[in-house]
This record gives sequence, C-alpha cells and structure tokens, in this order.
Amino acid sequence: MKLGKNTTQAGFTPLHGSTIAGSKTRLREKKFSDVRNDYRWQADPELAKLDAAQVLVTSFSLYLLDYASALRRSLSNRYPLAIETLDGKHIGNCTCYDIDEKKSEAQFGILIGHRDYWDKGYGADAVNTLVDHVFRTTRINRLYLKTLDWNLRAQKCFAKCGFIPFGHLRRNGNNFTLMELKREQWVRQLRDNNPPSVQGV
Repeated sequence: MKLGKNTTQAGFTPLHGSTIAGSKTRLREKKFSDVRNDYRWQADPELAKLDAAQVLVTSFSLYLLDYASALRRSLSNRYPLAIETLDGKHIGNCTCYDIDEKKSEAQFGILIGHRDYWDKGYGADAVNTLVDHVFRTTRINRLYLKTLDWNLRAQKCFAKCGFIPFGHLRRNGNNFTLMELKREQWVRQLRDNNPPSVQGV
C-alpha cells in the first residue's frame, strides 16, 4: 500500500522503493506480490486469534480486487510496511495507524505471519527498526499498542523493545493490555545503551 505523493502526516513520507534496514529484517512499502501471503495469514485461525480479528472467509478472487484497490488509495493516517528477511523473504507486516498529527502519536501493530520466524528475534528486530525510524524521521512523540492480555509472548517482545504497560481495555469480549513508548523514553534508552566514551581510558 503506497502512500500518496503528498502524504506527509506527522512527517511520515513514502519510501519510494528504498528500505529501512534492521539487523535481521528490512521494512519496505507494501506491494501487489504480497497478496498471497496476506490472504493466507488473514485466513489463518491461529493468527486471527492472536490479533483478536475475524478469520478472513472471502474468496481469494474478491480479496484480490480489494487488495489492488487498497494499493492505489492514498492513505493519510496509516503507514503500512512489509517485513522481509535480509535475503528478501516476506515474513510479516507492521503498521503505524491512527496517526494523529495534533497529538503527535500513532498506534503500532505487527504480525509475523511466517511461523518459521517466530521466537527467533525477527519480530523484536522489526519493532525496533520501525520505532527507530519513526522517532528519527517523524514528528511522532508517542507510539502505543494493544495486545491480548494472555499473549505474554507479544508483551515480552514489546517490553524488550522499550514499551511499558499503561492500562487495560475490554473490547468485543476481549481483554487487552495497553503499552506505550514515548520519545523521551526512546532517547533515554539510546543513551543508556550507548554511553559516551571517556577519553584517555
């Protein structure tokens, strides 16, 4: 899904074919060739359960039409990206959405759809890569997310990336843990992880 040419909400701008590189993953704009993976992942009951989403039941041909239309639309409050391995394998997606320029905040979402890449650090690397990109290149000061309260694996991953719990939410019969990461926390983490060198030592 490509952002429109004039889309610069809160500083989010199109990548124009470039990628955002992490240590294990690369993030890129969504493209039409992602359609089969995205369809398969949205139709997967286990993945839908992890996302508290409805299992996709529409036919692939109808999904294909909607997908092509979505790729052409300009999105002003969403920044959807694909997650690839360093050798170019599409393994998931991550998105900043509900981008609010006035509040300088956005909601964060991620899915590693390819099970071979679970519990191997790819999700955490993609989270860190997008968080770093957001705070370095946009005017966003706060990222927040929700995860099912029983999904401790996801919460552990987000906590490892600096997100902290700030509340709970009940919606559509599901209980969610709310987590956030503010720019000042991110700056503090960078400073703590990269202390200045002491000359003469």
